Amino acid sequence: TNQGIWIESGDTLLANHQGTIPLPAASLTKAATTLAALSTFGPDHQFITKFSATGPIENGVLQGDLVVEGSEDPFFVWEEAIAVGNQLNQLGIKQVTGNLVVVGKFYMNFETLPLKTGTLLKQGLNGKSWPPAAETQYQTLPPGTPRPEIAIAGSVQVVASPPDNVQPLVRQYSFPLAELLKKMNRYSNNKMAEMLANTAGGAKVVARKAAEAAGVPPSEISLINGSGLGEENRMSPRAVTAVFLAIERYLQQYNMTVADVFAIVGQDKGILNERPLPNLAVVKSGSLNYVSTLAGALPTQTYGTVWFAVMNSGGDFTKFRTQQEMLLKELVTKWGVVQSVPSDIKPSPQRIGKRSFSEIVR
Repeated sequence: TNQGIWIESGDTLLANHQGTIPLPAASLTKAATTLAALSTFGPDHQFITKFSATGPIENGVLQGDLVVEGSEDPFFVWEEAIAVGNQLNQLGIKQVTGNLVVVGKFYMNFETLPLKTGTLLKQGLNGKSWPPAAETQYQTLPPGTPRPEIAIAGSVQVVASPPDNVQPLVRQYSFPLAELLKKMNRYSNNKMAEMLANTAGGAKVVARKAAEAAGVPPSEISLINGSGLGEENRMSPRAVTAVFLAIERYLQQYNMTVADVFAIVGQDKGILNERPLPNLAVVKSGSLNYVSTLAGALPTQTYGTVWFAVMNSGGDFTKFRTQQEMLLKELVTKWGVVQSVPSDIKPSPQRIGKRSFSEIVR
């Protein structure tokens, strides 16, 4: 009773076992989050974090507070803090006499509580107070990247709205949404998924938007969060497949495909690395203690791109995984292996090099 399959290509339904029954989706929930986020913001949306000052800058000292205004960037990490710190140094700021003031939803290192994220930012802006994790990330940056030095004398303060008469200093632009979603899906990052789902309106809104865009009954997508943690997140195999197809349709207008937001087996690093799945398939997996799910696009010679969802629960997820891998292997053996990525699931070359950046706005 806990197993479901849906396989289709074009207008042809190739397999259906309990395909319309909602089953635990695990991280296939992130496909619904992906669709809802795209339809809310578009693939090029960037979350902008603003930095400003409440006083003048004299002889390397900001006489006042440094204010950070968040906008729910789910991938503001040490690297972004280092970039902002270097921009502030370029403006001549070495010290801040006042506090670090956090306004709005400023997230950092997948943390969301403003006192915590403000403390992380304060550390990140000053190369002399980096924890080992910041040092490790710094080592991955281009050689010669300066170490920022912004010493903030005061504490982290959290306020509801920005102080009056602040002077803009730096804007930090996130990775575009499509690139954020691909990171989220490649590594199945639960915290990013929760953040993006909340930004899109919360779990119930994500479920509604996904069902509408996918053209399936709302009863086939029921979510309690955007990540898939918890067996209460349920989707039918048909709904999962329809969500992938809706993402594909939506992205066509941007000359993009599902491969711009999900991992390509054999090409993209991520959690799928250790699984023997057919090369060039574009997939998302999900795992909970007694749940294993797998869905996406499988390129074949006979049927072209085959869209599938396999959802297993109520047993050993490692056995389910092996069975899923065997099934896909059988399908490509039967329907023919392709040698190169078909155009309908090829990532857009225009997305190469799109990333986060900061700019001085003073």
